[in-house]
Parts: sequence; structure tokens; C-alpha cells
Amino acid sequence: MCLYANVSIFFYGVTSANILEKKDDFASVVMEHLRLNGAYWGLTTLDVLGKLDAVNQDEVVSWIMQCQDQSGVYPGFSGFGGNIGHDPHLHYTLSAIQVLALFDKIDVLDIEKLDIASLQNEDGSFSGDIWGEVDTRFSYIAICSLALLQRLDKINVEKAVAYIVSCKNLDGGFGCTPGAESHAGQIFCCVGALAITGSVDHVDKDLLGWWLCERQVKSGGLNGRPEKLPDVCYSWWVLSSLIMIDRVHWIDKKKLADFILDCQDKENGGISDRPDDAVDVFHTYFGVAGLSLLEYPELKAIDPAYALPVDVVNKIFFTT
Repeated sequence: MCLYANVSIFFYGVTSANILEKKDDFASVVMEHLRLNGAYWGLTTLDVLGKLDAVNQDEVVSWIMQCQDQSGVYPGFSGFGGNIGHDPHLHYTLSAIQVLALFDKIDVLDIEKLDIASLQNEDGSFSGDIWGEVDTRFSYIAICSLALLQRLDKINVEKAVAYIVSCKNLDGGFGCTPGAESHAGQIFCCVGALAITGSVDHVDKDLLGWWLCERQVKSGGLNGRPEKLPDVCYSWWVLSSLIMIDRVHWIDKKKLADFILDCQDKENGGISDRPDDAVDVFHTYFGVAGLSLLEYPELKAIDPAYALPVDVVNKIFFTT
């Protein structure tokens, strides 16, 4: 079975209506707090496959807007929670913006009410919510969100970049805070934020490129740190970073594509972390996104910094 039919089978089974019907299932309950992220992973995959019309756009947009905090309890920041009634966090807020961008519906947002800029700290870092946890993931999320909303001027970009650069390590990688271990996921966040702000010159491209290409193992898959097992999700985190620093030719792209395809469930659809494991929407998205970056036939191109189809990003920035 080809990739497209295989993955589509999986996603036709996880449309929003289907999820609502099964909201009391164990899997639905334990993943309730990630529902908005799951919508982004699933819907972006469908768009890359050219199948976004399989879902009811109005239903999805209506549900997303119900996930925005309306309580007034949280001073300043009024972002989105992972589901209706959940506390707002930057992580879910970016997913909401990205899904609305897929449907060309960013205009339904009250952008000023979001007030993402209120989460920037004096040192340039960002907290994920009002409780104050700091992580370079949140720097990327804030910068990516504000760029998609065309509101980067609302933050101190120079300080934001300086904080990210302070998290760079001697191996060329980046951690979640200054001095923290280099990790492929954090590297994507830092390189992505630097790319969006036009600051990639702060990256030692050869040194980081070496660290990233060393993540490819014999199977062709990529891991996130030395001595770890390969995982399909790193097909995105590592590959997108290599593309942004122009070092993607340092890995064996064919072996990586074969590894991703080997992780398909050829009977029921979807992609898993490794061959013969259970599939899920998270790894299906990152597998398809990785194949898109590898220019796999008939997949829409995806932007390595914004993690959205290129045509969606172009519509935001180049449509007057």
C-alpha cells in the first residue's frame, strides 16, 4: 500500500467528529490535555497529503476558539489550553495559530488579547505560562507565534536572540537553558527561532552540522542524543535543523526515507516511532513531515522553520 492511502486510512479514523464520539475511551481521556496539539499534528499531515478537505473546517475552528482562555484569571496572557476548559499555555497557543493558518482563519483571533509578549522575561527568555517555567522551546514558540501573527515587533527580539545564543554548547548544539545538555528537539527550537529572526549567523554551522549528522544510525533513522535509539520524530527535529543550516547533504537521505516508510502500519495506516511499534498521530505527523523535507513524491513542501506547508506560510507573508 502506498504512503498516501496508508496514512489517510489512519487519519480518516481520527477526525474531530470521531474523536467527540469516543471522548470517554481510555485513550481519549489520557490524551485529553494534548487534544489541540493532536489537531495540529493530524490536520497538518492531512494538508501535506493534500487531504485537508476530509475534515469539517467550521467545526474545527469553532472547537479551537472554545479552547482559548476566557476566564480573566490569568493577567496579561490569554492563550489557548490543550482542550476546552484547560489552562492556557504557549505550547497549545502555537498549535491553535498553526491550525487556524491551515484554514486561512487567523483573522478570527483577537491578537492583542493573546498578549504573548507579556511572557517575555527581562533576560530575553520566555515563560510557557504565568507560572514561570523557562525553556528554549518557549522562546521558539513565542517567536514563531508572533511571526505568524506578524507581531514580532511586540517583543525585544535582540534580547530573545541573545538568550537563545546563551544556551549554545561547546558541541555546537543547544539546550533548554544555559548549560543544559544538547538535544535535537531543543536544537530545532533554537535554530528555528534564530532562522525566523534572521539570526542564523550565530550558529556554528559546521560544528552543529557534525553533531546532527552523527544522529543517524545504521538503520538510517535518527536519534535525539548520542547512544539513544532512533525515533521517527527526529526525522523532523534533526532534518529541519540540517536544512536551516544548509548541511542536509551530510546524511544519507535515502536510508532515512526507507526507515520512515518501514515504520508504517500497512494494514491500519499511520506511522510509529520504530518498525513494528504502535502508530500514533504524533509520529505519523513527524514521519510525513520528514518525508516532505526529503522531497518525497506528491507531498506538499513543508517549511522547516514554521512547521507548516510552504503555501500556507507564503499566504501569510506574501499576500497583501
